[in-house]
Amino acid sequence: MKSVQLYKEHLQQFVSAEELANISEELLKAKETLVSGSGKGNDFLGWIDLPKEISPDIIDNIKKDVANLTPKARLFVVIGIGGSYLGARAVIEALQSEFASMEKGGHPFVIYAGHTLSEDYYHQLLRMLDNYDYAVAVISKSGTTTEPAVAFRIIKNHLEKKYGKANASERIIAITDAHRGALHTIAQQEGYHAYVIPDNVGGRFSVLTPVGLLPIAMAGYDIDKLLKGACDMRDICMNSNSVEDNPALMYAAIRNILYRKGRKVEILENFVPNLKYISEWWKQLYGESEGKEGKGILPHSLSFTTDLHSMGQYVQEGERLMFETVLSVAQPHDKVEIPSDAQNLDGINYLVGKSLTEINHNAELGTILAHVDGGVPVLRIKIPSVDEYVLGQLIYFFEFACGVSGYMLGVNPFDQPGVEAYKKNMFRLLGKPGYEK
Repeated sequence: MKSVQLYKEHLQQFVSAEELANISEELLKAKETLVSGSGKGNDFLGWIDLPKEISPDIIDNIKKDVANLTPKARLFVVIGIGGSYLGARAVIEALQSEFASMEKGGHPFVIYAGHTLSEDYYHQLLRMLDNYDYAVAVISKSGTTTEPAVAFRIIKNHLEKKYGKANASERIIAITDAHRGALHTIAQQEGYHAYVIPDNVGGRFSVLTPVGLLPIAMAGYDIDKLLKGACDMRDICMNSNSVEDNPALMYAAIRNILYRKGRKVEILENFVPNLKYISEWWKQLYGESEGKEGKGILPHSLSFTTDLHSMGQYVQEGERLMFETVLSVAQPHDKVEIPSDAQNLDGINYLVGKSLTEINHNAELGTILAHVDGGVPVLRIKIPSVDEYVLGQLIYFFEFACGVSGYMLGVNPFDQPGVEAYKKNMFRLLGKPGYEK
């Protein structure tokens, strides 16, 4: 079975075997707290068993919606913010061509709204929607979160003008609460096809619910393989108490050891640009789960080799406050070799016949060695390839490790009280009734 693996060969001078042994009892206690549901936030643990328990009826309905809407829509607009769109976007952009928007395929091209309040963005989006057939998924548990609510009102108005109210309702799918909330009410009144966001799954853990599965399937990717990968990683995470054999436990242990040594920033790095939104999803997962009560590792991300020419200097020689996690891809889907050039004015004929992956892997190893020499701890998460099965594994690995790591940190990994502060100020400044004070 191809699997996500964690390598710590470049951590020897930073994390000792003795330190790992000393933290193992605390680590296993945190795992037990998570698995038994005995800790803070235990009403949001539905994601733990989700990959194996999601209803086959939900998967069938998603596939029916894809079959129904694909002939009608060149574009599929996903309206959501934070966990309501980042997981789906992470998987879709990892799997699709970097130039997918220029290519014609059998499935709609997925675009995003509700994650910004930029007026120019919506003006440009509406101009695009004038020219293409489209359908919409609106994702919100309440239906009143400002950014997606604003986006849905604007896009719903456009959709109804373009297709008429009755036809527009057939192009809108709502993913929302089962019983309450503004979006639930609108969906019932307008007759939208709807999916439920489970009460016991928080937004940043929701990618393996219809929140993520519908957009991923609409983009043409295999959600059965995604769930199978998550299921297999769940078995590893749940059934093994060996730190060496359980990559999620090892990751949680190393993060907490380094944090206690003053490494307050974790940089997730990739050498494959289509993993950029995996990093964006990971940043929300860990930042929102751990950043509270004056605690937490600050999650940051870089895309190499691009960012080596901008941030590489700081990582190499700046303040020693960070550690790095390299997301390493073993095999590409395709092969491109360096051709020969008779003049060799660029001086790279020594690379003739080498694949770009061989060059990229050596750039990755060279970077790791340089940063370790510069005093930066580096661990490596190696994935065999970028496909649905592996991404399902990676998603569950990060989620499980996040829960364990959060409990080791002593916080509730499943709430986010701090995100309400900006909203209260914004509502008051905009004159929303009830927020005058």
